[in-house]
Amino acid sequence: MATTSSGGEPADVTADREIVISRVIGAPRALVFEAFTRVRHLSRWWGPEGFTTTTRSFEFRVGGVWDFVMHGPDGTDYQEWITWREIIPPERIALLHGESRDDPNAFESVMTFEPAGEQTRIMMRTVFPTKELRDEAVEKYHAIEGGEQTLRNLAAYVTEVARERSTGRGPETAGETTTEHENGQEGTVR
Repeated sequence: MATTSSGGEPADVTADREIVISRVIGAPRALVFEAFTRVRHLSRWWGPEGFTTTTRSFEFRVGGVWDFVMHGPDGTDYQEWITWREIIPPERIALLHGESRDDPNAFESVMTFEPAGEQTRIMMRTVFPTKELRDEAVEKYHAIEGGEQTLRNLAAYVTEVARERSTGRGPETAGETTTEHENGQEGTVR
């Protein structure tokens, strides 16, 4: 059976344009999925180490948009824009990510969340429009290292939330995850 990209192309056609990063996280799948659905979660872990995120608008639904700025540790601001293309709780999220709605260099990412006992295996597969854009992301923006750091931040965050919830000190349960409008949320990724 052949695998396909989120755009329907055979995976071997996209191999030179993609980055695939995965990690096993010590938290239940519903919680790991929830960490992608609310700004108050995303702002605590999104991005590589040392980055902060300021959200301008957020609506987690198919066709919804997350408009935000990532602030680099060196003071550089990165305008970011994501639209959610597919949401299958708690299994899969597909999105288009660029600098703006009409960014010709926007890339597709698909996150899958697979249960692994009490843990979750998350796989993040990103496909760029061209091999050159993928290579630039890797060389200039350190996309592989940044993606690994981002998943490490996610793992640390959801492990902490799971521990708090197990002792009754954490925020509401993972059931409330579908849509939410949030503005002006800011957080720091350690």
